Formats: sequence, structure tokens, C-alpha cells
Amino acid sequence: MDPKVMTLNVKQKKLVSRMLSPFTFVPYSLMKVPMVFISGTRVRVLDLQKSVVSVPFNYVNKNPFKSMYFAVQAMAAELSSAAMAMLALEACEESVAFIVVGIKADFVKKANEKVFFECQDYLAFESAITKAKVSGGAELVSAKSTGRTKDGTEVSIFEVVWSFKVRQHSM
Repeated sequence: MDPKVMTLNVKQKKLVSRMLSPFTFVPYSLMKVPMVFISGTRVRVLDLQKSVVSVPFNYVNKNPFKSMYFAVQAMAAELSSAAMAMLALEACEESVAFIVVGIKADFVKKANEKVFFECQDYLAFESAITKAKVSGGAELVSAKSTGRTKDGTEVSIFEVVWSFKVRQHSM
């Protein structure tokens, strides 16, 4: 189904609200993923078409080469794809485990200013979750997250591989 035609359910709307609001996202990141908080990484857009995560270029995020440390970029890229995955999971009634099982990166230009990572793979996540429910096994999604500066200059491209598996409930 075309994500432009789809609408968010109540659970998805709550997730979007929590992810986009600094009053809920900042305390959550401080408690659960402190490096997201420390780096200043923030979710800027989250809907069925895309997820955009920003990360500033500042003292804690730079490397000795006067550019953004690769691990900071990887964290922001992972978060942009994780937000899309979480949005797809909120449309699912079953309990589904998900985890990163692989990552690949290409660094195409020096990142020495704020970078915005964008992922547009909602339908791939939705499809993998549906397949996992049917198969009972793990299903993989290779999500693309592209990092660009404010003027649109591409600085890095990440491929984050996610595994989804429906949790089996014991009796």
C-alpha cells in the first residue's frame, strides 16, 4: 500500500509525538541511549514517507581530522531507520523483536557541519514484519539512511540491516 494514502493509527501517532517532542525524547534518550542525548541527535521528521534525524557538528562529535566522527554518523543513521522500524511495529498487534544485525557505510564527503539522516523504508519494514508473522522466523530488512548537510550535499550513505522476529509466548 502506498504510504501517502495510509494514515497513522493511535499507537503510531503517540510514537511520533514522543519521538518529535523534546520534552519526551530528550529525557528518554538521556535514560535509555545516553550517547544520543550527549551528541545532540534529534528526530526531526517521522511519518510514513520518511524519518529525518539531525546530528550537530560540535566538540563532542568531531574527530582529530576536523570532521564528524564516523560512529556519531552511524548512530544517527541507525536512529533514522530505527524510527521507521518502530513506526511499522506500532501497526502490529504481535510482539516482535528487532535488532541490528549488520551495517555498511560509505563516506562520500567530509562532514563538518550539521548532518540530516533520512530513511524512507517504511514499506520494507512493514513487509518484513508481515513475513515474520507468517514464517515464524527472522526476516531481514536492509534500510538505507543517507546523510546530507543543510544544502543537500551528501556526506554518507548507510545500509542498516535489521532482523525482525515474532516473539513466541510460552504457556
